[in-house]
Amino acid sequence: MGEFRERMERDLQIRGFSSSTQQCYLARMKAMVRFFMRSPDELTLEDIHSYQLHDKGWDIQRIPYQKTGRKLPVVLSCEEVVKLFDVVENLKHRTILMTAYAAGLRVSEVTHLRVGDIDSQRMMLRVEQSKGRQDRYVMLSHKLLTVLREYWRTYRTEHWLFDGQIPQQPLTRSTVHKVFQKAKLKAGIIKNVSVHSLRHAFATHLLESGVNIRKIQLLLGHRSLQSTQIYTHVARDYLDDTPSPLDILPDLSSVTSAKS
Repeated sequence: MGEFRERMERDLQIRGFSSSTQQCYLARMKAMVRFFMRSPDELTLEDIHSYQLHDKGWDIQRIPYQKTGRKLPVVLSCEEVVKLFDVVENLKHRTILMTAYAAGLRVSEVTHLRVGDIDSQRMMLRVEQSKGRQDRYVMLSHKLLTVLREYWRTYRTEHWLFDGQIPQQPLTRSTVHKVFQKAKLKAGIIKNVSVHSLRHAFATHLLESGVNIRKIQLLLGHRSLQSTQIYTHVARDYLDDTPSPLDILPDLSSVTSAKS
């Protein structure tokens, strides 16, 4: 793709996309170039329609837009989170999952934590260049600090907090996903959850404990409060404060007895 690829890489960087998103977009563009064997600059709208038909079987009458609907996240209970941690015997793997939950981190954020990001004096964790190229600080749990100190005494990492198998490289995201899925099965959790669900649980449990949603927005690193407000629909008190109309009906047993 030559010059076109360089321009595309530059534009993706300017727009602040993460490295994984950039790689995904570039890979899709490369696949389209291989299909036509022509530079993207030479492709027409009809070419794009043809490629969409070949690639996905979409209706080519118009280019589809991103769906605007949003599903509510599946949230782990506090008891399920504890059970998840309890079944993980490997100290490194347990520490990774606990860090993701305790600080509400994305998988890429927890794998890219550095030893120097832990500020035990101010009880804060520094999350550097997260989604949207933004830095932020999150709380450092006292319980997590105890676990992190035990972990460091065992592994003595120097740069990345969680080293990968390749020297000088952080642990891969796929490894963390595998660790979570293995723990989920061992804990007997049947909910459709992933390691990202620990971040959902972090936000939901804070909301249920009375933390202001604006604070939760800042801790999660959301640019818009609207992204954070989704947790108001899954927090337990959202439903606990609203009784079902069935519960305010007269006693059903007395109604049934009167009829008989």
